[in-house]
Amino acid sequence: MLDWNEYRTQLMDSIGNLAAASPDTVKGYQVLSSAGQKTNVLDAKTRELIALAVAVTTRCDGCISVHSKRAREEGATTEEIAEALGVAVALNAGAALVYSSRALDAASAANAAK
Repeated sequence: MLDWNEYRTQLMDSIGNLAAASPDTVKGYQVLSSAGQKTNVLDAKTRELIALAVAVTTRCDGCISVHSKRAREEGATTEEIAEALGVAVALNAGAALVYSSRALDAASAANAAK
């Protein structure tokens, strides 16, 4: 398994290098990332659970590393994390279902074009 703590440290160093080379790119990301905190309609733990589920659906190890740590810092339990991840699993399955329908439609269209 990955050493998530070491990975997160290395990732932050790499992002620091990107920030030095392209500061506006990282500043833009930071604006987007902190937008929810400004309204605070959702509490921080809920935002982190959503971020963690989205990190799984987008297959971003860096996001998983950062948001799993932050979710724990905000008090998320293993059970809450597992439930959020269950939503991610369902969404990925749902997307596969929708795209399977599209693939069948494309196959039918290809057959009709013969």
